Amino acid sequence: MQTEQAEQYILAELENRLDRTLFYHGIHHTRDVVRAAAEIAALEGIADEESLALLRTAAFYHDSGFMDTYQGHEEAGCAVAREMLPGFGYNAAQIESICGMIMATKIPQSPKNHLEMVLCDADLDYLGRDDFEPVAATLFEELKARDMVEDIPAWDAVQVKFLETHSYWTSSQQHRREAAKQRQLRHLKNTARAL
Repeated sequence: MQTEQAEQYILAELENRLDRTLFYHGIHHTRDVVRAAAEIAALEGIADEESLALLRTAAFYHDSGFMDTYQGHEEAGCAVAREMLPGFGYNAAQIESICGMIMATKIPQSPKNHLEMVLCDADLDYLGRDDFEPVAATLFEELKARDMVEDIPAWDAVQVKFLETHSYWTSSQQHRREAAKQRQLRHLKNTARAL
């Protein structure tokens, strides 16, 4: 597997082809998920080189489908992976593992193995971080640009519902992020009550 070349290829594609109104799902989000996936994998004790390489590739490709579509971007991302990764020396089984991770991030998340759980948790790492509010604000702007949310009170209601139903999959993220996520949820509920 020529992982570096596969990563450089998709970063250049994302840079050139992602819609500029993807305020949340931009290249910065991809880089954030790559970083978070590596952190979580280390905390989870994943040390196998091939597993780590497949996870990293999946993190780089997980939102590549946004180059072609907004709805159903996970399926489109798998199509990108299936088309491009053989040229970088990935075999069919490796590509299916990567596509499994990409598809697991579709909301509601549905991971079926440890690597899929790690990528799901990396994708939503910000829910339990100190930068939750500014990151969430970029998602609001992105959805507003697509007429998918009307205003801040409506957005806060969406966030409350999402946070109430979300669970981190890995024990390391449950330990590391859940308490802060619950604080975000309480804050959003208090804000809603104050209106």
